[in-house]
Amino acid sequence: MVNGNRRLFLRQIGWTAFAAGCDGVFPGIAFAAAAPEARGVPSAAVNAFLDAAAVGAFELHSLVVMRAGMPAVRAWWAPYRAQAPHSLYSLSKSFTSTAVGFAVAAGKLKLTDKVVDFFPEQKPAQVSENLAALNVEHLLTMSVGQAGDAAPVITHEQDWVKTFLALPIQSPPGSVFLYNSAATYMLSAIVQKLTGERVVDYLRTRLFDPLGLPPMRWSECPRGINTGGWGLSATTDAISKFGQFYLQKGRWNGKQLLPREWIEQATSFKIQPPPGPGQDLAQLKKDSDWHQGYAYQFWRCRHDAFRGDGAFGQFCIVIPALDAVVAITSRTLDMQGVINLVWEHLLPGLREAAQPVDRAASDHLRTRLAGLALALPEGSAASPQAVAHRDFAIESNALGVRGLTIAFDSGRCRLGFDTGGKLHTIDCGIGRWRDGETELPGTPPEWTEVVGTYVNPRHPAKIAAAGAWKDANTFQMRWRYYETPHLDEVTLHFSDDGVEVSFLNSLTQMAAAVHPETRPVLKGKARS
Repeated sequence: MVNGNRRLFLRQIGWTAFAAGCDGVFPGIAFAAAAPEARGVPSAAVNAFLDAAAVGAFELHSLVVMRAGMPAVRAWWAPYRAQAPHSLYSLSKSFTSTAVGFAVAAGKLKLTDKVVDFFPEQKPAQVSENLAALNVEHLLTMSVGQAGDAAPVITHEQDWVKTFLALPIQSPPGSVFLYNSAATYMLSAIVQKLTGERVVDYLRTRLFDPLGLPPMRWSECPRGINTGGWGLSATTDAISKFGQFYLQKGRWNGKQLLPREWIEQATSFKIQPPPGPGQDLAQLKKDSDWHQGYAYQFWRCRHDAFRGDGAFGQFCIVIPALDAVVAITSRTLDMQGVINLVWEHLLPGLREAAQPVDRAASDHLRTRLAGLALALPEGSAASPQAVAHRDFAIESNALGVRGLTIAFDSGRCRLGFDTGGKLHTIDCGIGRWRDGETELPGTPPEWTEVVGTYVNPRHPAKIAAAGAWKDANTFQMRWRYYETPHLDEVTLHFSDDGVEVSFLNSLTQMAAAVHPETRPVLKGKARS
């Protein structure tokens, strides 16, 4: 995920790292430690990180810090939770790169193989010199030579491969870096063409199962190929184990799953992302983790680290010199700011020599992590007016909602959206989160710059909802889709015999100019 214009589109946890067994996440590992200090992570450093995150333009959803192959800190902000996968956005790219590595190691392809040779039936009638020269390594290093990211173009079509190959390549492949999510999709398509398996399945037996990772979801193009550059969902523990796999140079439980040489090649400097207009590259190299160099779908970082990352702040940061991995999921536009938190607050602590447990800092951190939670909607828990149960006929609208039932009882509000043949129910807590799932049209919010007009097969979205009364006529809810970085603010405004329902998704909150809210205000009249 690049840190410029693209960046724009970019539970509660018990102190489980203190407890033996770590609830099965890392099987076979017993925790003798009573504090993160035993893993070389000072509690004071973690507290400083959390302090800074709380006052910055960041909404963290999870944090896992691995040190010396073991989790030292595991934290989730309610209603996010350890067992729930989280949308990775472009962090998916690093997993696709790994699939390419396995295919190379198996002798199924070479980095010098030409892209058009894999798709003879989909290449254009006239193959340009630059297209003919395009090879696998150019895709891996985002040096295709196209003038812009092809993803917004190909995702409007049914055959993404054919559309990609038909696009002009203005610069010689390998000559210039330009972030291109469609290049990663092409890697996914090549792996599937050669192996007969989707990348998510190809990685299952080679990586996911050996690392003990749970089932993964990965979105697909209309032809059933994993999107590659985005669309993978994984738990934060899975992200941290993926980083640990790279830190251990492809070795896991005594077995070399992926050659050490590939890991080193895939994470070392390959090409320089250029500065923007008026920017100084030398200064950027001091301050920016997007100008340290690009590898094979991994970014180089300051402090001789490397990372995979995704829109809105999904990170897998590997720090080999300190034997550490930091995995973060979040919702923010300031992705550099999140990385800065790691360098400014966690990194100094990781560099310290082993120290005795700071009991005061450790106790404070233990209590703090047990109560981490995102803010609930502010307002009154009690209804200022009697709205026990209402049934409304809804005016014609683009969402297809025909009717709405609203029922308030002790501690919750239950809504039923009738779309003519299906009832979509939202169970909303008052003063607390209530879990559920929904397929209501327009949920969850989705970053559409990459996916174009194509809609992946829908799954019911997991949701945690909470609400509060803002005034005598207004009940406001927050619907958090806790398997994504996103949320909806949904407002019910009551009149004598009617209701209006308005939606505001978090993408619009963050960047209305490029992602306006498209859902209409629902207007309803009470049925007699």
